[in-house]
Amino acid sequence: MTPDPGVGGGSPGGGGRDRGRGGRRSAAGLSWFVARRYLASSKRGRLLSFITWISLAGVTVGVTALIVVLGVMNGMQEELRDKILSATPHVLVLEHGTALRMSDWRTVMDEVRDVPRVRAAAPFLLTKVAVLRSEEYAQSADLYGVSLEMDPDDAVTEMEEEILRGVHELGPTASGYPPVVLGSRLADRIGAFPGDTLRVISLENIRPSAFGHLIPTIRAFEVTGTFTTGMYEYDVSNLYAPMEDVQGLLGIRDRDQVSGLSVRIDDPWEATAVARTIRDRLGFPYWVQTWIDTNQSLFAALQLEKLALGVILFLIVIVAAFNIVSTLVMVVVDRTSEIGILKSMGMSDGQVLRIFVLQGMAIGVLGTILGTSLGLFLSWILHRYQIIQIPPDVYFIERLPVSVNPTDVLLIIAGSLTIALLATIYPALQASRLQPVEAIKHD
Repeated sequence: MTPDPGVGGGSPGGGGRDRGRGGRRSAAGLSWFVARRYLASSKRGRLLSFITWISLAGVTVGVTALIVVLGVMNGMQEELRDKILSATPHVLVLEHGTALRMSDWRTVMDEVRDVPRVRAAAPFLLTKVAVLRSEEYAQSADLYGVSLEMDPDDAVTEMEEEILRGVHELGPTASGYPPVVLGSRLADRIGAFPGDTLRVISLENIRPSAFGHLIPTIRAFEVTGTFTTGMYEYDVSNLYAPMEDVQGLLGIRDRDQVSGLSVRIDDPWEATAVARTIRDRLGFPYWVQTWIDTNQSLFAALQLEKLALGVILFLIVIVAAFNIVSTLVMVVVDRTSEIGILKSMGMSDGQVLRIFVLQGMAIGVLGTILGTSLGLFLSWILHRYQIIQIPPDVYFIERLPVSVNPTDVLLIIAGSLTIALLATIYPALQASRLQPVEAIKHD
């Protein structure tokens, strides 16, 4: 019998081409369609199953915690760096000797100013003192001498610039005593207010008396104001006074000596290279010290703490990956018969593999998106409203800073998606290796 060419709705060749194109299109979406069905509960197809919610929540919480915690650690580092640089020169030029003294500092300062990438250089004077407001209590402090002859544009630190611009007054006083400004926390600790008289005891300029007793040098200063940097260590221990008066306290005014030179450069992170250039140009007996060297242990500890917290919190994402594995394994066990039927109908091993990879990646991608969004939102809330306060005597700052680094966020996203992908490999391979006959017989 000759077959009717009209049966099948067209010519054999045309029907084969249509079926081929339709097969490719349907095969592309079939794996995703089945994966979505397996993600859904058997009772309510529109809702994710309970165990899927658990896996999703694990990825979300892990990514959120990583973004917030690393943002806090970055904020701590940046906040501390900014606070340190506001009152600390980028580079210090010092002279070897039995005391922290530099005599020919004007000539040295001219040579330092000629070094490339140096924006400003100025003399500084630093000494350890004891401050007395009353007879009952004395507080140790760091007294800085500031040269009031400098131009504000040539100031090395933000604190010096504020003094030179008149933000903190170091002019003549009503009592005739030398002026001094002190940190707000130091003023609170000793009960000092503007207009009060402080007795400052030098711990360097100590001379023996005729009877062999050691007598320290004591000078009276008038408080003309207080300052707040936000850095607890500075606000509780720093004082600033005119350099000539600090030289008089130390007995070095006639010799016109200073402790050294403070230097500001274009980029603080190039301090090491600039310091090396200055050292090579000046030679012995001068030596240099950078702000990086001075605070190296602090930033190294913060970096180590950031790494440790990152590793610990990344374990949350790994635990979530185990939840994805358990979810897929349970789906494979529960849907074994259906997998056998699909394979008997012509579904390939690769398509079955793709079903479970897509199912696990859907959990990983959705959890990563939700975790990233929630982490960025919480970081913004903490940065905007500064909700959390921390003990400043422990962490040097008063509030919890947050600074989200885009590189950290991208690494967290990449790590989360990679772990989610790796979590799908074993269950997907097990499903793709099922034999149709054995799978259909599975009870």
